Amino acid sequence: MGHWTGAALTALALLFGAVAPVAAQPGAPPAGSAAMRQVVSWVIASGDNQQLPFVIVDKGAATAYVFHPDGRLRGASPALLGSALGDDSAPGVGDRKLSDIRPAERTTPAGRFFSSLGLDLAEKELVWVDYGAAVSLHAVVTGNRKERRLERLATASALDNRISYGCINVPAVFFDTVVRPAFTGTSGIVYILPEVRSLGEVFPGYPGGVPPRVP
Repeated sequence: MGHWTGAALTALALLFGAVAPVAAQPGAPPAGSAAMRQVVSWVIASGDNQQLPFVIVDKGAATAYVFHPDGRLRGASPALLGSALGDDSAPGVGDRKLSDIRPAERTTPAGRFFSSLGLDLAEKELVWVDYGAAVSLHAVVTGNRKERRLERLATASALDNRISYGCINVPAVFFDTVVRPAFTGTSGIVYILPEVRSLGEVFPGYPGGVPPRVP
């Protein structure tokens, strides 16, 4: 797996609100993994995001990138992901209690997801990624201190970022200042990079992948 570049200080600053969203020139992919840069270039060149804001979640680097519709980077942050490796959600996982989800089923699914802001059962705001599988992008959950989620976000390594049941956790300040503004008043696209399958298998229309369906 990769790691969050310059992580310790940047992540801590993000956690406590000291870092402004990262800026980039339109169409210029930020530093990151080769797969992430390839997907950003494809999205911008093909218009696959349909002129909507978009997010790329790089599971290997445990990082979430949020973009303006034209490809300018709004910000990037470390992220916590499903504890199990894999690119697919288990059948019916969204209808089960968390306590009934086995460790091997706690995956963050890869793919292209049409997403929008919503509320969870506790009336907390989040971005629904895959509503049927109960997968969302939201501010980090800190109720279980033994999980050390804040500390995991602040480490330089991505190896300890696998802790959730499948949802994508980001620092609260990042959700409030970058994610929420990006999705306010509009929907968007969330691209989650695979860690087992190929890019072409999970993104319809990606070069060498499955052709998109024609309505």
